[in-house]
Amino acid sequence: MLRARDVGDGIGHWRRMRVWAAAHAVDDFYQGLVPAAVPYFVLERHFGYVEASGLALAATLGSALPQVGIGLLADRRRLRWMAPVGVGLAGVGTGLSGLVPSYPLVFGLLLLAGFGIAMFHPPAGRDARRAAGGSATAMSYFAAGGSVGFFVGPALVTPALDTLGIGATALFIPPAVLMGFILFRRNGRSAHAATSRIVRGGRDRIGLFAGLTAVEVVRSTISTGLNTFISLYWIRHLGASSALGGLALTLELGGGVLGTLLGGGLADRIGMVRTVQIGNAAMLPALWLMLTCHDKYAALPLALLVGLISNIPFAVLIKLGQDYLPSRPGTAAGVTLGLAVSAGGLFMPLLGLVAGHHGPRGALMVLATVPVLAIAMSTVLREPAPSSVTGNSTLADAPYSEQR
Repeated sequence: MLRARDVGDGIGHWRRMRVWAAAHAVDDFYQGLVPAAVPYFVLERHFGYVEASGLALAATLGSALPQVGIGLLADRRRLRWMAPVGVGLAGVGTGLSGLVPSYPLVFGLLLLAGFGIAMFHPPAGRDARRAAGGSATAMSYFAAGGSVGFFVGPALVTPALDTLGIGATALFIPPAVLMGFILFRRNGRSAHAATSRIVRGGRDRIGLFAGLTAVEVVRSTISTGLNTFISLYWIRHLGASSALGGLALTLELGGGVLGTLLGGGLADRIGMVRTVQIGNAAMLPALWLMLTCHDKYAALPLALLVGLISNIPFAVLIKLGQDYLPSRPGTAAGVTLGLAVSAGGLFMPLLGLVAGHHGPRGALMVLATVPVLAIAMSTVLREPAPSSVTGNSTLADAPYSEQR
């Protein structure tokens, strides 16, 4: 039964997290734009499956490789300009990708967009942690913002590209510019609160953080593969239209929003590690259930189910990673929100080769076996020590350097 206290807590969490949740939604909208646009690059520009997978790789390389360095920098300096500029680069890069004539230019612009995403996540994750305190539910609002962006991306991009063609990606540049301006204004107003040193608290648990990162890389491979191939699976294997393929992707990502919020609430009730383990175990039957359904309409609810179940651990892993590295929240966010999440794109060319020989269904069947690795790896995770958890609330008031 829902209690008044639960409702009040939820409202309080949202008030603290709404700006960062909205910014995360805008930033990750452009990550959602890429898989939604891939089928149109294949259909209109006649890119092959390997080239299409390379587009996911481009965004991944740009966002994954710089994450650790940016996270370390965010833990030492406030750098109020980094998140706003990152959002802007993400929007400009993906928006212009549909206008340029050649594959190398498309690849380069998506690489630039990925770098913008890399600039956003560590400082945003650091400041969102400070706002969330010790609540997994509050942190799930921030994480769900990213899932909302992924969800809204295909929902808006697919009809636009269906009607206007691949060049319509340019229509989605303005939200990035606007959100960058909002973050600049917000960070400017809060500048007076910063002082000269970073307060660090809690003991870092490097071994557990490494195990968590491995789990995230495996899960990222599944997530990125689904986002890249689920539309093509509907179009090429189930015989659906491009619009229905886009709907399947939208439902899968929409389920991710629900799963992210569900995971945060579960973690506050049954523990973070148990929530991660349940989510990983449930992925296996959900993926195979979707692949055993051969009706393009009946399989749509299963795409929603896959998205929901596969995202239950998402926000929990972000908070758990920061609890394992309480003295370096920016670095932890750079890895959990950036490097590990993006690393799955590095395996997309291999899945592209599988799809080239066996179609999109072959690629999805490979992905449907990968949760076994996530299940095994998540057995090494442990709940954070009480000192790390209490360190979260201490860091909520931790000051940062004035240096820009």
